[in-house]
Amino acid sequence: MRARLLEATVDVLVERGFAGTSTTLVSERAGVSRGAQLHHFPTKNDLVVAAVEHLTERRGAELAQAVAALPAGGKRTRAVVTMLGDHFASPVFAAALELWVAARTDETLLAAVAPLEQRVGREAHRMTAAALGADESWPGVRELVQATLDLVRGLGLASTISDDSARRRRILHQWADVLDREMTRSR
Repeated sequence: MRARLLEATVDVLVERGFAGTSTTLVSERAGVSRGAQLHHFPTKNDLVVAAVEHLTERRGAELAQAVAALPAGGKRTRAVVTMLGDHFASPVFAAALELWVAARTDETLLAAVAPLEQRVGREAHRMTAAALGADESWPGVRELVQATLDLVRGLGLASTISDDSARRRRILHQWADVLDREMTRSR
């Protein structure tokens, strides 16, 4: 039941945003009684904080699974960058964005979201560097990895407003070429 409530919370966050998320909507979506929902999560913030933790685990697992499925060889950088672009344009990322925005003005939510997002950021950076075969001991390589993550986050944010998948794909292909060129130069 707890897992159904957390998944329903993420779904409602994606569809309606933080402001439009209510415990009543989540209970209905999860197919559980309001009393059962209140037993597990007495307040909206309790529910959303638990959903933040759930979402963090889910995002990490999805990213690790995608990295494991990447091809080896000459097109690897493009595949890594495309995979990251897809991940950061997913509904799971949209739900995370809703929480980031809400946490900006809600101290309780911020206290839960900030440390989790720092952990996710470090893990995403580590996974990206490993997937790219990036040697961060070389000058500028760490910054290239971080620029890649910043780029895909920004493109993911843009995708919440409109479907710009064709533009995103072109940008990511160009960035993959830049990464290949610059990381080869750094070796």
